[in-house]
Amino acid sequence: MTTADPFARLAPFIQEYIWRQGWTEIRAVQAAACAALLDTDDHVLIASGTASGKTEAAFLPILTSLHEDPPQSIGALYIGPLKALINDQFYRLDGLLEESGIPVGAWHGDITASQKKKTVERSRGILQITPESLEGLFLRRNTVLAQLFRDLRFVVIDEVHAFMADERGRQVLCLLERLERVTRVPPRRVGLSATLGDFSLAQAWLAGKTGQPVRVVNDAGAKRQLRLALEHFPIHEPEAGEDAGPLDEAPDLYRHLYERTLGRKSLVFRNSRQKVEETAVALRELAEAQGSTDIYHVHHGSVATAYREDAERAMREEGRPACTVATVTLELGIDLGQLERVLQVDPPPSVSSFVQRLGRTGRRGGAGEMIFYTLERGHTDQDPPHRRLPWTLLQAIATVQLYLEERWVEPSRQPQLPFSLLFHQTLGALEQYGELAPRDLAARVLTLSPFRHVTQEQCRTLLQDLLTSDHLQRTDEGGLILGLAGEKLVQDWHFFAVFPDVPEYAVFNGTSEVGTLSSAPEVGTVISLVGRAWRVMDVDEKRRHVFVRKERGKKTSAWSGGGGEIHDRVVQKMREVLATDTDYAYLQPAARARLEEARALARTSGLLEGPVHPLSERSLLLLPWRGTQVQRTIVSVLSRLTSGGAQSDTPYSVIVAGTQADLIRQVAALPSEDEVRAQLRAAFLAGAHPSGPGKFDALVPHGLLADAHVTDHLNLATALEDLRELAGVMI
Repeated sequence: MTTADPFARLAPFIQEYIWRQGWTEIRAVQAAACAALLDTDDHVLIASGTASGKTEAAFLPILTSLHEDPPQSIGALYIGPLKALINDQFYRLDGLLEESGIPVGAWHGDITASQKKKTVERSRGILQITPESLEGLFLRRNTVLAQLFRDLRFVVIDEVHAFMADERGRQVLCLLERLERVTRVPPRRVGLSATLGDFSLAQAWLAGKTGQPVRVVNDAGAKRQLRLALEHFPIHEPEAGEDAGPLDEAPDLYRHLYERTLGRKSLVFRNSRQKVEETAVALRELAEAQGSTDIYHVHHGSVATAYREDAERAMREEGRPACTVATVTLELGIDLGQLERVLQVDPPPSVSSFVQRLGRTGRRGGAGEMIFYTLERGHTDQDPPHRRLPWTLLQAIATVQLYLEERWVEPSRQPQLPFSLLFHQTLGALEQYGELAPRDLAARVLTLSPFRHVTQEQCRTLLQDLLTSDHLQRTDEGGLILGLAGEKLVQDWHFFAVFPDVPEYAVFNGTSEVGTLSSAPEVGTVISLVGRAWRVMDVDEKRRHVFVRKERGKKTSAWSGGGGEIHDRVVQKMREVLATDTDYAYLQPAARARLEEARALARTSGLLEGPVHPLSERSLLLLPWRGTQVQRTIVSVLSRLTSGGAQSDTPYSVIVAGTQADLIRQVAALPSEDEVRAQLRAAFLAGAHPSGPGKFDALVPHGLLADAHVTDHLNLATALEDLRELAGVMI
């Protein structure tokens, strides 16, 4: 029997907790989640804004269910993408569970062996874990899996949108399906996300192969107040040999950032670790020059844990201003307290990232506030018109408008041939089960949902190569076991993770670790890390340690890394922004003026009148108005299959050698899609370094990587359609 009052359905200890917290009501999304989780057997996807109570929406009914019918093992498994997020959620749940008698444990690299032993012995309540640590349980503690999870009722997956978009999410799907082979009765899946556009894609991802429906709980009707401003600044190009620091290159930007973070709780997002460091250095220089307090912190993947935790504590501390400059590491839901303002420099890698970052403010019912900045390098009137367009400004406006007008975010793109993950799961299966017949091994691995497009022949090719490389061995009985190379790989704890390992140098000030660098600096140079200057005193190449002391200076450290891929819809919206006269209220004076200049240039130069524009007698400009994947494919097709060749000139334009007549003739002569696919596959194999972005791609046969390249890295159907349409327009 059910009741219309969701509060009355909650366990008594939860009701008491809510009273003590002074809540006057539970939120609509929490009430809907209670109904979905307590009245149905469906999987549930909870899609709600940052700080809207998603975690409580999931756990209030889950805890009620576990309280009313205690399971005989861990009852709920929470999978989070970050250790810091798991720790943050642990503290939030700790207060809720104080009097419940339901234990909550965490399991990741920072948890001691004694704590893990206690979790195994207790095998009750809730366990919070990362994908890598769950993989480690399968590979290192296979014998206790049934004890831990035999009566598992719920699996909560936080930040579903982040998992859907990368290899770790595909690993999570594999782990869930492997877990169901242990539990026998599939646990219900509960996904949490603040950033979803197409719910159907997330529903399909969450359901996997279970066959269970996924019920969506969202706060689509909730109104949110936003304050948004976008300003545009030039970048000063230093003269040859000029020792210019960040303040010299973009003085107006950093003065703006300084003035708008002074005395506030604010978060500045940059799109790379390099830019984070430069920004922190510049803000500290301005603070010192103005005699104001140093309130600045740095947060990115190369900053030591202690410094990242200092930044998080400073942001949560009430009554004191603090400003943290960060990359994507603070994009997810770590609690930063009552954050007043987010400042974003240059467009983030996706609309999804923009929504996540905007969502960091406006918590607890307040208005969300973001100041957006775009930067532009100088140009001359002699530059061709397309190079005089403010592409970052156009991308920023398109990003904002897609969210404001349509609540659109990029759909996640799932590769059909994730061979790096297949390599990982194949070796993992033999580590978990021991000797398996080839047919049994293939059955255990290929039936995992991320590999549904992998053929038996492709799997056979991989296994044969692994036998040749001694990652696998064949027994006298015809079974397969790990070979010496496979054992060495699997026994290293780095194997648990499917994201690439980047060899790094640990940086120490005395015995205190400051962070890491991707390459060794020269002794005597000044580097920047955690927004401070350090002089390199010594480098221990054997241990990959760098020893530094505090110093004054403007030099910054360098890290490798590339930008994200831009979706077709974003680039098409950029063209719309350029082609219309729409006024955007959030544009500040310089940004508004620069947009008007760009629109006038686009009209007078004819850039919007068609996709092909002559640059000289023997070269053409191609503006396909497509995203990264399609433009990459167009360049590949024209470079490999035509005599003239082509190359990307900006992220949005292509330079093609030859005349319009040449291009028309050569596009008309392109073979069928299957033949183009075969030729591009052959070209990939003939390359000097045929590899891919996956962690284990270097150990995958090159022929399989070529298959994955043309299937997942390119978009032949769309590119060929665009090229043939383009040739038709030119005729």
